[in-house]
Amino acid sequence: MSSNEKYEQLLRIIREQEAVAVAFSGGVDSSFLCYAAVQALKDKALAITVVSPMLPKTEIDWAKRIAVQTGIRHILIEENDIDSAVAANPRDRCYHCKKIEFGTIIAEAKKAGAKTVLDGSNMDDENDYRPGLKALAELAVLSPLRQAGLNKTEIRELSKQAGLPTWDKPAFACLASRFPYGEHITVEKLAQVESAEEIVRHAGFVNFRVRYHGTIARIEVAPEERAKFFNILFLDTLSAQIKQCGFLYAAFELEGYRMGSLNAVSTTEK
Repeated sequence: MSSNEKYEQLLRIIREQEAVAVAFSGGVDSSFLCYAAVQALKDKALAITVVSPMLPKTEIDWAKRIAVQTGIRHILIEENDIDSAVAANPRDRCYHCKKIEFGTIIAEAKKAGAKTVLDGSNMDDENDYRPGLKALAELAVLSPLRQAGLNKTEIRELSKQAGLPTWDKPAFACLASRFPYGEHITVEKLAQVESAEEIVRHAGFVNFRVRYHGTIARIEVAPEERAKFFNILFLDTLSAQIKQCGFLYAAFELEGYRMGSLNAVSTTEK
């Protein structure tokens, strides 16, 4: 089945719902899902973004921008606290986080008259450690991109056809994914990582992460972007800027950025 045929299947799945609310992070998948929801249901579709310390301001800005472009009604919910089960950062942290986040979205969706909540997980999410998918299933959240058989490459292709600026946006995961499992997460630590990643972004990198290891910031950039580090002045400047975020040391991951690299612990430990 071609990507365009899968898109038509996606529209059919969404049209089967009377009114929907898209759990909207501002990323590639949920942005495309907002676009498709409007195409399928017009004003019977809305987007809901939970604004929390886990979501950087840059992603919130993306969400606002895409909501305007697609014409979808956009609700933002302020959530300033971190639940204790999430803050403890167990290996199934994403399960607890999704259970709370989507519970909030479902309640808001009902107030707005939307009976079904949609999330942007796609076929590729089945190939990584994703405990959050269990929470979605328990809450009866619909994942139409997965149901239609769409993967990330196809979603990017269709997003480009639709004129969405997110079509080539780098993949993003919430800031909690920067912490090794078992490292207690606080609002202050999240802000520290967010500030450090903004510095890396402004340095011109596209695909990157700053992993939190206590006093150490471990910087990962895409393998093809590593060459930029082989400049003494650049290294000294970046190190000083990262340390201003509250880290004592700034370290460089030699292998470069690997999606879900911290999940290696969950697959090797029992």
